[in-house]
Amino acid sequence: MEETQKQSCSEKVEQHMGILTIDLPFGFQLEEAVCSNGFFMMAPNRWDPLSKTLTRPISSSLVSISQRSQSLQVRDQVCRMLRLGRAEEKAVMEFRSMTRDLPARNFAGRMFRSPTLFEDMVKCILLCNCQWSRTLGMAQALCELQLELRNGLPHAVTVSGNAETKTEGFIPKTPAPKETQRKKGSKKGNLLKKRLELEVDGNPHMDCVLASNSNTTLLPTDDGNLEELCSDDSHHHQFPNDKEYFDRTGDFPSPSELANLDESFLAKRCGLGYRAAYLIELARGIIEGKIQLGQLEELSKDASLSSYKQLDDQLKQIKGFGPFTRANVLVCLGYYHVVPTDSETLRHLKQVHSRNTTLKKIERDLEEIYGKYEPYQFLAFWSEIWDFYETRFGKMNEMHFSDYKLITACNMRSTSKATKKRKRP
Repeated sequence: MEETQKQSCSEKVEQHMGILTIDLPFGFQLEEAVCSNGFFMMAPNRWDPLSKTLTRPISSSLVSISQRSQSLQVRDQVCRMLRLGRAEEKAVMEFRSMTRDLPARNFAGRMFRSPTLFEDMVKCILLCNCQWSRTLGMAQALCELQLELRNGLPHAVTVSGNAETKTEGFIPKTPAPKETQRKKGSKKGNLLKKRLELEVDGNPHMDCVLASNSNTTLLPTDDGNLEELCSDDSHHHQFPNDKEYFDRTGDFPSPSELANLDESFLAKRCGLGYRAAYLIELARGIIEGKIQLGQLEELSKDASLSSYKQLDDQLKQIKGFGPFTRANVLVCLGYYHVVPTDSETLRHLKQVHSRNTTLKKIERDLEEIYGKYEPYQFLAFWSEIWDFYETRFGKMNEMHFSDYKLITACNMRSTSKATKKRKRP
């Protein structure tokens, strides 16, 4: 029976030291496991849609993961990212069984996460109070900073007592991008265009047109017209190939690398704003032993309501971990009965379920819609919202990373009513 539940490893992690194989659950698909939420888009992750390969630094080594690890630590971190443990596999199988009668979707219940809980916690902070393009920019800047710290910065940026930070002449490589804006109208100009065809209900449908010489994408609106999505060119990012990318991008910074940084320097260098204080306090708490990540992960192995309450109470003591951030961290730890709620949750319920809900009554509405999937309410919600994103933007595992920044709330609003309103005399 065990043989039927496992398949001979076609997962490999390539490095200059060799190849380490990992046994995979039966039916495992790498692109489903990786391209399952926005964390895979955040630095230092780099997904190649052509080769179906995930590349990123892990434990000071550049690792490429493909479906066809050098130390045991790398193997464990890869397994954590892809949720290859027994408990995670059990949750995936139970969720799939519950949703067997629903329409087939690319999200199959396996939520991608980071190699470490610390990276998950930091990225959950980066999700708060900003659009997706800025979240991506902050993650990228942190990874560029890690490489600079590893190689030694030309200016003093650490703190010792009340030492003054020296950042004169330092120009951030990754300025915080302005939020994506929408423009209505036909696309003009000499652009090289690539058409992506998507079959919808058996009919060929033009999902989007990518302009290779422009920071622009055209998407279909509710009334059948094309809508132009644009990003501000004053903060246009260059997107190098993988070798060039990892020449200037390090691993995600560790607690020890962030703990001694000056708050104002970190805020300015990575465009973090108030989040810089949260990241430094989190890192220092871990280094000083006040926050025990190992204990948190060990407690999460018992995915019960009592352990959830214990974890939530412990996270609540950490500065910057409000309800939304805590709920996202707990999803990363394998608790799926609570749906993190923010403006995007409100938008989805209104646009897809016609619920004009508020933050005060949203828990009741979420329970009415997703309660039947207990204890996997979040996975049911995420399966639905991820399908909405892919219907709007195309398959995430086929998207070029330069277009990740377009997946933002202002590009997902229904436009049919607005269009009709504009057409009135």
